[in-house]
Amino acid sequence: MASELSNKLEATSLNDSTPNAGDYRAGLKAPPKDNRHQTEDVTATKGIEFEEFYLKRELLMGIFEAGFEKPSPIQEETIPVALTGRDVLARAKNGTGKTAAFVIPTLERVNAKVDKIQALLLVPTRELALQTSQVCKTLGKHLGINVMVTTGGTGLRDDIMRLNEPVHIVVGTPGRILDLASKGVADLSHAQTFVMDEADKLLSPEFTVTIEQLLQFHPKDRQVMLFSATFPVVVKDFKDKHMNDPHEINLMDELTLRGITQYYAFVEEKQKVHCLNTLFSRLQINQSIIFCNSTTRVELLAKKITELGYSCFYSHAKMLQHHRNRVFHDFRNGAMRNLVCSDLLTRGIDIQAVNVVINFDFPKNAETYLHRIGRSGRFGHLGLAINLINWEDRFNLYRIEQELGTEIQPIPAAIDKSLYVYDSPESIPRPINTAPPNQSGQPANGRQQGSGQDLLNPANRTGSGHRGGRGGYAGQPRRGGFAPRGGPSQAPGPPAAHA
Repeated sequence: MASELSNKLEATSLNDSTPNAGDYRAGLKAPPKDNRHQTEDVTATKGIEFEEFYLKRELLMGIFEAGFEKPSPIQEETIPVALTGRDVLARAKNGTGKTAAFVIPTLERVNAKVDKIQALLLVPTRELALQTSQVCKTLGKHLGINVMVTTGGTGLRDDIMRLNEPVHIVVGTPGRILDLASKGVADLSHAQTFVMDEADKLLSPEFTVTIEQLLQFHPKDRQVMLFSATFPVVVKDFKDKHMNDPHEINLMDELTLRGITQYYAFVEEKQKVHCLNTLFSRLQINQSIIFCNSTTRVELLAKKITELGYSCFYSHAKMLQHHRNRVFHDFRNGAMRNLVCSDLLTRGIDIQAVNVVINFDFPKNAETYLHRIGRSGRFGHLGLAINLINWEDRFNLYRIEQELGTEIQPIPAAIDKSLYVYDSPESIPRPINTAPPNQSGQPANGRQQGSGQDLLNPANRTGSGHRGGRGGYAGQPRRGGFAPRGGPSQAPGPPAAHA
């Protein structure tokens, strides 16, 4: 018996302690490769591979199955430092991979065998909380880690019941998490990782007091990581007070994404809807986000768009939370071409198929403008930003150009499609549709979601001359988030929601 054991030990090496250790990627179910051209915003790397970070095998499996191939510049700079437990202050452009830059080291440092909250990820909006929690679940699906998302506008009882079970990572908005912590429901005494995404927003006056109170529930030796595209003076004050010798990363040699082409159209206020109609008829839109400066104008514009014969969703802060969730989920899944919204969705929202952003109302400051146009051209891809400018906006346009060091050009009579359109729209990554199929085997809402094949049909493209789009659900504008189309007889049933 002893000799047999001795022989086995001699025949064993460190390299084959795990079956198929060197070929674990062969059995992974990775999504189709995204072959679209990318700009230097994400390609100017040092050539580091994810394996070189010495991450857990299960975490690497989640990373590659999510379609990640190589780290982006912000991930290259952040992940190795964050893995040491050091505080991080990172600044990088919108859409260059900041979320994964803090999610990956957070997942690596969480111990799934300890049934305590070990990480808190703070974001300013409910939609961004849902998106960030989904990234955590996707990348960490092989780790056995429980991720919980909690935001305002939802029932507190459900969160309390959820926290009676093991939770390792909490993603949410500051107000709700402070409520849970102050009631003794969420125990943050073991939360060694404290992350703030869109830190400039979280450190604005409306959140500052809440953040200060939240930090008191964390251990003194916590790791603090701040991420944003813009860092105002308040960030320095927070750094001096609450961070311990942070490693500072600044990849903002320029502010705007290189793949986004920016135009302005000078129009009178009463001509804006007509101008938008012209854009819809001439542009080749995969998906578009149209920004207004108030919730009232969001609803009015959504109604006007459907009266023109196009369909759209709309979303703003005064809607019920489950309606906002439904709109966000269905738009991400490709159920609608166009989304009209307020600045609710300017930060962090990552929808790969959005290739056109239209500022129906021009923003008042450079920060808002930067975040708005960053909804297109995600992760080094191409995008188009069009701004409708009236007489009162002309000084804002000049000032924003100066502050961002960018050029917003007059819109030409014809826009070159190569600036924002890809020849193979089916290659655009989309979330997999989770709606139950109907009797014909198609998704419940009648659209092919998840593959992008529907984009190949010219009748489904905005700008094809197609009238009477397929959405535009009837209902009360204030409640539903779906713009009415002139009567229930024209409106198909709403798609199944899985918010």
